[in-house]
Amino acid sequence: MSNVAVIGLGIMGLPMAINLVKAGHTVTGFNRSQDKIDKLVSEGGKGATSIADAVKDADVVITMVPDSP
Repeated sequence: MSNVAVIGLGIMGLPMAINLVKAGHTVTGFNRSQDKIDKLVSEGGKGATSIADAVKDADVVITMVPDSP
């Protein structure tokens, strides 16, 4: 399976990341809020301390961030 980086673990990104973990992918997530990273880790994903850390070994990068000022 693929190494997937998910940037943005909010209302859409976190459920997507968890579903990818359940499908057998290795998922590394990054979010500005540590609690979202902790939730992904509790579901079997990996947490990253920066965007660069999240994407360094990724085959696929998903960004799910808000379009707000």
